[in-house]
Amino acid sequence: MSGDTVSIAISGAGGAGVMTAAQMLLDAAAKAGFYGLMARSSGPQIRGGEVAAFLRLGSRPVECLDDRFDVMVALDWLNVERFAGEIVLDGASVVLCDADAGEAPERIRASGAQLVPLPLQETVKNLPGGRMNMLGLGLLTGLTGLPEDVVGGVVAKGLKKRGQEVLDAGLAGVRAGMALVAASEVPACRLGSSPPAVAPRWNISGNEAAGLGCIRGGIRFVAAYPITPATEILEWLAPSLEKVGGVLVQAEDELASINMIIGGSFGGTPALTATSGPGLALMMESIGLAVASETPIVVIDVMRGGPSTGIPTKSEQSDLNIALYGLHGDAPHIVTAARSIADCQFTAQWSVHLAEQLQVPVIVLTDQSLGQSRAIVDRPADLAFIGRREMPVAGVTGYQRYALTASGVSPMAIPGIPGGEYIADGLEHAVSGRPSSGNEDHSAQLDKRARKLELFDYGDHWADVEGDGPLAIVTLGSCSGPVREACARAKALGIATRLISLRLLAPAQEDRFAKALEGADRVLVVEQTHSKQFYRYLRAHYDLPRDLKVLSRPGPLPIRPGEVFDCIKAWS
Repeated sequence: MSGDTVSIAISGAGGAGVMTAAQMLLDAAAKAGFYGLMARSSGPQIRGGEVAAFLRLGSRPVECLDDRFDVMVALDWLNVERFAGEIVLDGASVVLCDADAGEAPERIRASGAQLVPLPLQETVKNLPGGRMNMLGLGLLTGLTGLPEDVVGGVVAKGLKKRGQEVLDAGLAGVRAGMALVAASEVPACRLGSSPPAVAPRWNISGNEAAGLGCIRGGIRFVAAYPITPATEILEWLAPSLEKVGGVLVQAEDELASINMIIGGSFGGTPALTATSGPGLALMMESIGLAVASETPIVVIDVMRGGPSTGIPTKSEQSDLNIALYGLHGDAPHIVTAARSIADCQFTAQWSVHLAEQLQVPVIVLTDQSLGQSRAIVDRPADLAFIGRREMPVAGVTGYQRYALTASGVSPMAIPGIPGGEYIADGLEHAVSGRPSSGNEDHSAQLDKRARKLELFDYGDHWADVEGDGPLAIVTLGSCSGPVREACARAKALGIATRLISLRLLAPAQEDRFAKALEGADRVLVVEQTHSKQFYRYLRAHYDLPRDLKVLSRPGPLPIRPGEVFDCIKAWS
């Protein structure tokens, strides 16, 4: 065990119920007062085939997986070698497996982990309606010491709609799994005492948190085409939008969805779409239309491995370049990045506020590690960010949609406002909106669109800055959790560091970044890309110390806190 947390891996064939068991274990930990994180991994086929769930439970907030796993429950060995790189085991790890499933894969045996064969299939066969995943849940209940009544309550809630027989079989499976652990010599991985909850905690995924933030920010129209790993945003928003009078449309493709939300926003309704890398690529031309017409929209990009179809089920941060630079022409827009599962709510809500306030497209970057993982978190504070766009008063005379104001933001009329008629298209235009190819109009409008983003006060939300050590670690997105934990480990050894996790990527904040780096003589950049996209972005926009290193790799393997910690120690 790593300090006050327990790390668990569950693997099995698609349809074996791995995710159901993992979700129930996370729910039970939450009800017992613990914090936790649950990530998932599946093959490139998305549905069917092999699958694995990774959990980390403990008495403190958990933002990332640990360096290794204390225990692995293998419901079967089907293609488990495909996860071998993600399931890090060592001599202190315990692997529970079926005694009749044959020899463990070589990579599992080579790890040095203690293999504990148990009569899993035999036990399930002796249980009427028995399911292997409920037996696995029982094994983990016994190992971690979670209260049986709490786990039973979670199982009852999850299975009651499927009838009494299914529920009875599920509870019997949990009890049987606990009995197997009690009768064996499996080393326990006890969670210990749970911390007192000051307020109810949330059990939420990054995709759900992003959807909630958008609704709280004022989004009332969503058009999108399903795509892994962003689809859960749409699934959560569909019923949730109805409760606040909003509408979600499943478009025929990404081209339709981006143009639908531009139309919805033009009509006065804050609008959103959610996608991943391939969909974002298709949307680029129309995002440029939103820039030129100064139409506020929000695009959430849940990044995955690329290029092309890439690895739909694995995390990566390699959409950074296209989000920042993918639009043709000089097209100022905002790019934000959520830094944790809970922060997906804040960043999404703030992004809606920025889009509406500045009449600009905002691309919100999360990634599969954030979007499809679940965490038990303290309830986020209620935020005051609600999108408010400036509009002309009814009956305005001499209306100029693109007036050259000091702030760069000009009132945006919606269809039907008397006196607010104007030409709206993607051509360059004069202040009235009338198309113009003149140099003066083009230069003036380019300046206007850039000025409103440069002059706006983004406050302290541009980044999270923690610590004041001479070594600054600069990162973004899901890498922030491992970096924060590495900094905590370094602090315990007396090594001072500072964390700079960027939330606002565009426009760049040169003065704020320089202030955050004051006193730092070394920088470590941590990112999950192959070509060091984040490092190159930082070099392009910011002054960095000469003493600089980069920890970078693509998905699917996540950045682990131990790797960052090793870099810190080596450099200290």
